[in-house]
Amino acid sequence: MNYKNILFFTFLFSFCAISGQVGGEKVYQFLNVSTSARQVALGGEVLVLMDDVNQPIWNPSVIGGDIDNKVSVNYTSYLAGINIGSLAYAKTISRRFGTIHGSIKYIDYGSLIGADEQGNETGNFGANDIAVSLGYAINIPYSNFFIGANVRVINSNIENYTSTGAATDLAILYNSPYKPFAITLVARNIGTQIQTYNGVKEKLPFKIALGGSYKLEHVPLKWYATIDNLQQWDVSVPNPSEQTTDLEGNVTEKKVGFIANTFRHLVIGGELFPESAINLRLGYNFRRAAELKLQNARTFSGFSFGFGIKMNKLKFNYAYSKIHSATNASTFSLLIDLDRRR
Repeated sequence: MNYKNILFFTFLFSFCAISGQVGGEKVYQFLNVSTSARQVALGGEVLVLMDDVNQPIWNPSVIGGDIDNKVSVNYTSYLAGINIGSLAYAKTISRRFGTIHGSIKYIDYGSLIGADEQGNETGNFGANDIAVSLGYAINIPYSNFFIGANVRVINSNIENYTSTGAATDLAILYNSPYKPFAITLVARNIGTQIQTYNGVKEKLPFKIALGGSYKLEHVPLKWYATIDNLQQWDVSVPNPSEQTTDLEGNVTEKKVGFIANTFRHLVIGGELFPESAINLRLGYNFRRAAELKLQNARTFSGFSFGFGIKMNKLKFNYAYSKIHSATNASTFSLLIDLDRRR
């Protein structure tokens, strides 16, 4: 048992020392946007979906025989004409070697209006990002621990500017067939820009997350929880709708306290009838809810829900995300089991 503990804590503390930030301060932010309808419906940050071929995009340690020869196509109609999608596939090479996982993820920002320094419009232009990744995981002998890694190549285009980068994800998972729970630790987007847009090198959106699941014994319900952004404690951003202005025009922002900031690291979700042909899902992202709520109005920001329907080889998943009172997003996923017979 000692070598397992040493491995786990070495992995944990080697990455907790790395500083990081959240929000729009890094390049390739699309890497932290989920494209799987099942994951989105459960809050957008689930890390322990063992039988979902989309999950290794976020957590490579779940790569295994359960997703062998399965393929998934995902699409999200996002905000302001933005389209996001992904393709994922897994194949078991041999019983000895194990399973490899590949994925392609893209985002198309649509048509954007260009302007010069004086604000004069110069015409429309496009922008898009794409990432191609390959993942693999191994089981630590004589244990229920699994270690996985993704390697990823990234390309980004904004008008006539191009950037390329490389990144890796590292993860460790504890999952026993005799236990009702699973727990994982993931470090995502460890990498660098290889080619910059204009000579200024930017950092990737590095993230550490701890996730787990628990299946109830006598109720067809499975709970999921993720503690996100462990690389940075203070992730709070004051909500502009909670500002106050006195008679002299002085603006005072509402400060985010310790408890409020703590909850902003938490994402929870629940899946009803997880092993049936029809599943119902609900999720809640505390940080999104806090940062996008409006004063004296119910926006339901942070909530997401969805369902899954299984039909022989096919499984269709849908998710609805309430981002703000002014907008929402729908995500569609089609999973195909190429080995399953009718």
